[in-house]
Amino acid sequence: MEKLTQLFKSLSDETRLRILMMLSERAHCVCELTEILEESQPKISKHLAILKALGIVETKRQSQFIYYFLTSDRFVEDVLAILRHQMSDYPILLKDQERVSLCLRKADNL
Repeated sequence: MEKLTQLFKSLSDETRLRILMMLSERAHCVCELTEILEESQPKISKHLAILKALGIVETKRQSQFIYYFLTSDRFVEDVLAILRHQMSDYPILLKDQERVSLCLRKADNL
């Protein structure tokens, strides 16, 4: 029950929930998340550390970057799928999606 309680505590934070929504689509590095969320690197890293400690997020190194991605947790996937289905009710999540697209286009042009 402790893990479930910790999971819901982690989901109650807006920044962590926004991070999880982005990671449900694809892996991101900290630099991408800071740009998309318009938050500082230490703040994003702190939230990612919490999610990693809970076993919700894992990392993979790719050259000099560390990419974060969701673990295979059916419950978390289901919760995020429900939220994604209702995304039009949450303008901040729609804005995040726009920023992700912009970030990816910018990376493709490098």
